[in-house]
Amino acid sequence: MALSALIKTLEDVMRKDAGLNGDAQYIEQITWLLFLKAFDAKEQEWELRRDYRGVIPEGYRWRDWAEDPEGMTGDELIDFVEKLFRKLKKLDGAEGDVRKMVVRNTFADINNYMKSGIYLRQLVNRINEKVDFVDALQKHAFNELYEGMLKDLQSAGKAGEFYTPRPVTNFIVEKVNPKLGETVLDPACGTGGFLTSTLKHLGKPRNADELRQLQNTVRGWEKKPLPFLLATTNLILHDIETPRLRHQNSLARPLSDYKAADRVDVIVANPPFGGAEDESIKGNFPAEFRTSETADLFLVLMMHLLKDKGRCGVVLPDGFMFGDGVKVNIKRRMLEEYGLHTIIRLPQVFRPYASVNTNLLFFQKGTKSKGVWFYRLDYPEGVKGFTKTRPMRDDHFDPVREWWRKKVALTDEKGKDKARFFTPDELAALNFDFDKCCPFPHEDKEILPPAELIADYQAKRTALNAKIDDLLARIEAKLK
Repeated sequence: MALSALIKTLEDVMRKDAGLNGDAQYIEQITWLLFLKAFDAKEQEWELRRDYRGVIPEGYRWRDWAEDPEGMTGDELIDFVEKLFRKLKKLDGAEGDVRKMVVRNTFADINNYMKSGIYLRQLVNRINEKVDFVDALQKHAFNELYEGMLKDLQSAGKAGEFYTPRPVTNFIVEKVNPKLGETVLDPACGTGGFLTSTLKHLGKPRNADELRQLQNTVRGWEKKPLPFLLATTNLILHDIETPRLRHQNSLARPLSDYKAADRVDVIVANPPFGGAEDESIKGNFPAEFRTSETADLFLVLMMHLLKDKGRCGVVLPDGFMFGDGVKVNIKRRMLEEYGLHTIIRLPQVFRPYASVNTNLLFFQKGTKSKGVWFYRLDYPEGVKGFTKTRPMRDDHFDPVREWWRKKVALTDEKGKDKARFFTPDELAALNFDFDKCCPFPHEDKEILPPAELIADYQAKRTALNAKIDDLLARIEAKLK
């Protein structure tokens, strides 16, 4: 499947339709179609069992209306899709068929934006030509398909907030090391990247008992409808028949409402950051942890949801590393009761979606921290930054993996800390300003006097203009 070519083809079709407005709607339109195609592929697998009862009614399955390239089109197709959406949003799971509830919840807040049935038919036909979810490789390439959409549809609003680079999710899961039978939660699961990395880490089940355990292992909560749809599709394609996903705002429930039965063994997450929550949400948390910063609230929630000796790996922005007030309260608690032991400082791995440095924090509930190892992961040699054409790869974490085995102090070529252990007392002396621990070096820039600055600017402008004039002259000569 040539992802870039497929996405460009689909985008070319959707751009002609008057109902679609921007890349965010393009992604939602493609995704609900992919879900129905993927779900039908799984239903055809399940139908081989004698006891299986279909979820999507006959006549509304993908194979019934979408697979024939000469099938419904125009107004007839648009009218049919409206009926399809009404049917899916009213599926009745009262008889205990969890799959019906999965489909109903998935389509609760999803829309068809296309107004032209002719263009919708073209879109469906192109998906049928290029995507085959019966093929095992393509089933598990759904992550890549979605990531490809994000990379090629750059102006998709805040779509990038749902995406965590796979090398990051893989590394965190590897180091937290969940085991089969443990409960693994991502309370801000987005498209399910951490959950699919967990499934990959656990490996293929060897028997029916392991398969049942696997079904109960991974759990996710997601507030927004589009990533919830993507996560559901993702898990179904990874052979989780009834994904244990909840479409909810994880912060909307008071912390005091969670009981022992709600706690989990492992949490892996990249909570949204840079957002703000209103006063009613902040009121769900103890006074010492009330803040408008979404990432901080999620961190407090995750700490609370862990079982005793439960483990967590989480992505947090640089903004968490410094600051006072609530941030200090959280960090002090992490050291005293949550065994914070390792922080990996990352460069800007979220580009092109966000230009922000992030950090990976690892901790275990119910233990007192003996201190924290900090490690600064620099860009690979010869790389000045990650881009959509040169993204981060799994092997870029190999230096961290090698260091993790021994965890020794390291310095860079300038003698600055690259890896260092800080005791709780040392961190307290810094007023818990973790940003001072193995920071990324900043280039010192010489500040010239105004007259020299202007002269320097004019010299550079003159040189640039000369280069432009030379290029234009050479182009004109070629044209002649």
